[in-house]
Amino acid sequence: MPQLQLPMFPVGVTSVTSDLSFQKQAGTITYFYGSLPIFSHPEDDIQSFRMITAQFCVNGHTKQADIVRAFGLPKISVKRAVKRYRTEGPKGFYQKKKGRGPSVLTPSVLAQVQQCLDEDTDVADIALQLDIKADTLSKAIRAGRLHQPKKKAPTA
Repeated sequence: MPQLQLPMFPVGVTSVTSDLSFQKQAGTITYFYGSLPIFSHPEDDIQSFRMITAQFCVNGHTKQADIVRAFGLPKISVKRAVKRYRTEGPKGFYQKKKGRGPSVLTPSVLAQVQQCLDEDTDVADIALQLDIKADTLSKAIRAGRLHQPKKKAPTA
């Protein structure tokens, strides 16, 4: 028969639930389940903090509301961390952030588009020809990175 573990936490420990607690000591956060230390990380390691609190929720050791209450976090932050843990696992918290890809309108492409504009080619046709969105070209024209020649008024 399994024995119940009483919530016996060391002095100075803050309870999250009756079984789960944490302690901040010398710049390190240590988490305890019952009286056993189960995880620790540096105080400024936000990725590890988000990972372990999400893991506690996913594994059923605590509820998201308990994490929100114990650490004073916004609910949405905890929900996002739990979702990331469920979809990507622990590695999702330590991956390099995805940045923007390279610019579509590189200097060589800008020169090619400007040449087409100088030849009085329509923006939509240039976009199809170069496989670039027409909105991207229009935005570059509005920003002044490309210039469209003025259309001549018809003479009657």
